[in-house]
Amino acid sequence: MKFRTAAIASAALAIALVLAGCSNAGMAGMDHGTGADPSAESIDTTFNAADETFVTGMIPHHEQALSMAAMVLDKDGVDPRVVALAERILAAQQPEIDLMNSWLDAWGVDSDMGEMEGMDHSGAGLMSDDDMAALEAATGPEASRLFLEQMVQHHTGAIEMAQQELDNGENPAALELAQTIIDDQTAEIAEMQELLAQL
Repeated sequence: MKFRTAAIASAALAIALVLAGCSNAGMAGMDHGTGADPSAESIDTTFNAADETFVTGMIPHHEQALSMAAMVLDKDGVDPRVVALAERILAAQQPEIDLMNSWLDAWGVDSDMGEMEGMDHSGAGLMSDDDMAALEAATGPEASRLFLEQMVQHHTGAIEMAQQELDNGENPAALELAQTIIDDQTAEIAEMQELLAQL
């Protein structure tokens, strides 16, 4: 299962790299439309514990969303609207992962340690191993429905994490990303709930 998850994550990265050139969804106002990696000199290294918790939690949270999207894109018979949504999630969240990793590097935070600590967010909408297995096993219309239901939960958790950052964080870029996540994922939840009602 770990090997398959790694393979899915690799596929998600490959897809996201292609899609990232076509979409800047979720990145408005963040001034990285040039595609250039932010240099350490351009990153505000002022951060507090809330900023670190937000970033180290959101990276694995986004990574799971990429795995979920890649699973759906690998299936036949999925509703085209769900396919389009999964593609948008890949296009938006991989660049955000890259951005957050660049912050951890500039802040001197060990990204590997941060990822392990960040995974301890059971109340943040993360899917369990059983949830992921169910999505992987689902086909056609059932896969469409299950993906939407799980992603609504997943997005809700991300919004809660982002709100905690807005309430307690201090790094300007992290606060801006938190607001972007709230705005974009709130809109996507409404879209997914509408799709669920139509399936």
